[in-house]
Amino acid sequence: EVELQTDGNRSGHLQNGDLVFDPEVNEEVVRIIAAQLAQIGDQFDKEIKARVVNDLVQHFLNENLSGEEITRRMSEAVEGLARAMPLDMEQEKAMLVLAMVLTKKVVNTMPSLLRRVFSTTVNYISQQLHDYVVRMVSAATQ
Repeated sequence: EVELQTDGNRSGHLQNGDLVFDPEVNEEVVRIIAAQLAQIGDQFDKEIKARVVNDLVQHFLNENLSGEEITRRMSEAVEGLARAMPLDMEQEKAMLVLAMVLTKKVVNTMPSLLRRVFSTTVNYISQQLHDYVVRMVSAATQ
């Protein structure tokens, strides 16, 4: 399995003090997928109302909410937006892009939340959309 990195770099880890990269991924394929998702994100960006973003900001600011609860709130926001928008694409793709666009909008509204929002989005994608991301990368490499 391949981990999708937000900065476009390959996933790696330290082993015996040396950086070891995870299995090779065709970087051109990753760039193409990223460009397609960014284009969809630009379209969705205009459709997301400030109220949805502000509600999420308030949840992220509430330090009494657990990571699981915040992830659940993110999931609810993404699913609500996906239901409200006329989508002519796979539901999972729309939800992936909506999660990333919401992350961007929340962080632009409240930059101090970057770490918590990013972590929550990674958890959400890992829990809800991991199989879709793997299938998308696999399909693009074939």
